[in-house]
Amino acid sequence: MAEQHEDESVWPVQDQIAAHLRDGILNGDFPPDSRLPSSRQLHERFGAAAQTIKNAMSILEREGLVYTRRGAGVFARQHRQRTMVPASYKNPPTDGGKYQWLTVNEEKGETPRSELLTVEETVPPAAVREAFGLSGDEKALLRRQIMHLGDQPCELVEVYFPLDLARGTPLMEHRKIKGGAGRILLEAGFPPLRCVDKVAARWPTPEQAKALRMPTKLPVLRQFRVTYSVDDRPIEASIMAKAGHLYELEYDF
Repeated sequence: MAEQHEDESVWPVQDQIAAHLRDGILNGDFPPDSRLPSSRQLHERFGAAAQTIKNAMSILEREGLVYTRRGAGVFARQHRQRTMVPASYKNPPTDGGKYQWLTVNEEKGETPRSELLTVEETVPPAAVREAFGLSGDEKALLRRQIMHLGDQPCELVEVYFPLDLARGTPLMEHRKIKGGAGRILLEAGFPPLRCVDKVAARWPTPEQAKALRMPTKLPVLRQFRVTYSVDDRPIEASIMAKAGHLYELEYDF
């Protein structure tokens, strides 16, 4: 690979170096406790000054991906992206049990929990209005929560419901629902029969960056899901934002 200099890319060189090393750490090319390329090697590859390389390492340190041993160099931390399997969480429990996301992560040895932030009637984003067939000023019910694994927030979730399905049910109440909100719709005769997911990498909104404690300028994985029930009726529309450097999605076709 030819040397790259600061005037050859719209990306600052420190971000290029951080991206290169981040990808290697998350892919396993730099195993835990392995030494990263030296400043001399990075200078030869990127044409970067010493301070630029130091800035790149500082970015990765704030992200929890590397650590420094004085006089020895910079090393990769033991860290792998957590894999989320959306299909595992689609169906609400029918036995009065927990929301599937909690159960699946407990089985992995994690300590999952949810924090309910908002329950309100609001005009939803355009994509949700289109999915529900709402006009510009029609409202839907929003339930917003943060999902945690241990002490780390991993996902900001906004779930919208058509008001005619939500009114008169526990969905309207500001409290957690055992088994998840989907259980209420299932018991009302609206089982989740089909889901359509759209996943994109985007820069986080200020709200998402704060909720997920994003340590540096990194993208989030934005997952937009519409859930359909009997007669292909849309019953939920969810916007889920995950820290892109910490999580990946797995789909088994």
